Amino acid sequence: MADVVVYSRPGCHLCEEAIEKIAALHAEGYRFALHEIDIECDELLLRRYLERIPVVEVDGREVSELILDEPALRAMLDTVGAWSR
Repeated sequence: MADVVVYSRPGCHLCEEAIEKIAALHAEGYRFALHEIDIECDELLLRRYLERIPVVEVDGREVSELILDEPALRAMLDTVGAWSR
């Protein structure tokens, strides 16, 4: 199963929207584990991602930042075999 990681922080409306859209992909048949990482819990993550969140990775490969790039996310999920239908 693929791992989708969203780097975010509390109160980030772009992050909330991205997570909702990513979670909705399950209903379309995509199978992946979704993990949200709060960048405020780690100083290095905060410095690395603060101006770029939400940052989305699939199996460790960055596919989107700031505004969810849904076509890129779908393409990467297809590449890693996360499609189950």
